[in-house]
Amino acid sequence: MNVRNCRKCGNLFNYVSGPPICMACREKLEEKFQEVKKYIQDNGHAGIQQVAEACDVSTNQIHQWLREERLELSAESGVTLSCENCGAAILSGRFCAKCKNTMVNELGASIKKPEPPKVQKKKDTKENPKMRFLN
Repeated sequence: MNVRNCRKCGNLFNYVSGPPICMACREKLEEKFQEVKKYIQDNGHAGIQQVAEACDVSTNQIHQWLREERLELSAESGVTLSCENCGAAILSGRFCAKCKNTMVNELGASIKKPEPPKVQKKKDTKENPKMRFLN
């Protein structure tokens, strides 16, 4: 059992996985996420600062949701993130499509596919492998 203090409220909770926050704070955070998501759908042109002020959420939290690809701002908002690999402008996530494809191909190439086992035929050492009877 892994017991930790919640990063938001400080209460003890049984940590399983994900961010180290208790279920109550996790539910509050999810409610805020849904509120931000609805605001962005209604106001597609809004920037991060405007969304943060309207929904009472930190800009860091909005950036985190964008990096996790839970949120995506429209191109009209004028807000772009940069690819962590090449620096290209992206709307959400950590990497651009080109870098994602490159990484997938490199990972696929690095994994060796198992070769089917080679079956070796036994060579007959005898001239005539028929059954013989001795009298």
